[in-house]
Amino acid sequence: MDNKPPADQKALKAQWRQQLLQARLRLEDRLARNDALQRVMRVWLVERPDEVIGAYWPIKGEFDPLPALFRWQEAGMEADALAASRRRKIGLPVINKATRTLTFHRWYPGCPMEEDAYGIPKPKDTEIVEPTLLFVPCLGYGPGGYRLGYGGGFYDRTLNELKPRPFTVGLSYSIGFLPDLEPEPHDIPLDAVLNDHGVAWPLEPGGAQG
Repeated sequence: MDNKPPADQKALKAQWRQQLLQARLRLEDRLARNDALQRVMRVWLVERPDEVIGAYWPIKGEFDPLPALFRWQEAGMEADALAASRRRKIGLPVINKATRTLTFHRWYPGCPMEEDAYGIPKPKDTEIVEPTLLFVPCLGYGPGGYRLGYGGGFYDRTLNELKPRPFTVGLSYSIGFLPDLEPEPHDIPLDAVLNDHGVAWPLEPGGAQG
């Protein structure tokens, strides 16, 4: 992939988006990469104290985080039915058309779903939850934990509004690494990035990102 940055960073990002989307859709080893990233997620989550985690419904060849999160949820179930409110919860995003930000509604396997204005499935009439940990899809990612998305700005606007801000983790196949990705003033770095090789950000001492 051509990573030489032209003068126009926005034009470069548009070029990267097209290249990365096509590359992701054509992955021949998707199942192996998916299984590897599922394992990375499950191991990474072991030490996390969160009870509410936000994620996303995968589109356009994105990695699907929901199987790993469902296993995380099952592992945290309380034996006492009276403690049901303390069970671990998973939230999926619902777009607020007026503010173009995201709220997170509880999801569970088999919960009622409907399509949003963009044709993406979302939970229907489930409770709003407030994640302390948010898994974010990455079309690409660069040094310093910066993310390349589809250009809509939904996550940046949402993270600017959320108080307290959740811990944010990007999920991407390793083909999405962009060494020349430069943040724009409005970009908010992710706290961590996981890919099918392991933790891509923050780096371990002596580690190489990618």
